Amino acid sequence: MGAQWKAKGKAAAADARGKLFGRLAKDIMVAARGGADPGSNSRLRLVVEQARKVSMPKDTLDRAIKKGAGLTGETVNFEHVIYEGFAPHRVPLMVECLTDNVNRTAPEMRVLFRKGQLGTSGSVSWDFNHLGLIEAEPAAAGADPELAAIEAGAQDFEPGEEEGTTLFLTDATDLDLVSKALPAQGFTVLSAKLGYRAKNPVDPASLSPEQLEEVENFLAAIDGNDDVQNVFVGLAG
Repeated sequence: MGAQWKAKGKAAAADARGKLFGRLAKDIMVAARGGADPGSNSRLRLVVEQARKVSMPKDTLDRAIKKGAGLTGETVNFEHVIYEGFAPHRVPLMVECLTDNVNRTAPEMRVLFRKGQLGTSGSVSWDFNHLGLIEAEPAAAGADPELAAIEAGAQDFEPGEEEGTTLFLTDATDLDLVSKALPAQGFTVLSAKLGYRAKNPVDPASLSPEQLEEVENFLAAIDGNDDVQNVFVGLAG
């Protein structure tokens, strides 16, 4: 949970699937501003690959590309906003939003943070590292993640969320460079994005089961907001 909070349980996972499609559609629309052709728009290509991997309907995917590229006559104007604060029991978190109306999102975040504490800009981010997160899988047997990390210029690596994948950690400014270098080291890039990692994550063992449940419920409520793209939590493990 130290990097990015994910919903748990079958019911939560099923509900999260619909939210995932919505969030990917936003990412696709934002990426498509740089062109509707994934072949010449590397950012769009990565998001499209993510969408296909989770079986997003082709009509939904194509519509998001056209809308983002301005081919439908509709105006797409998402603003990237970060909210910082604490979940119950002083667990720090960074909430990343893509919104078409900050005047709607801001009061919604204030309400959601009532059971925690909404901070000001910089009040929590100082205790997080801003870095690149690249999830990749070996393109051939024998691909060595340690050697790939060294040769591609990644800072570190660790097992990915899915079995058989590797998460490569990079400097924020090196995300694109490392993404392009990994295929030559025998890895297929599945996703590449900027994110946050807590420098001093809270040990879950320091919380009682009841307190941990409060934190989980708080995070679920935050994650359920339609404008929220990612929730990065300072909780180890």
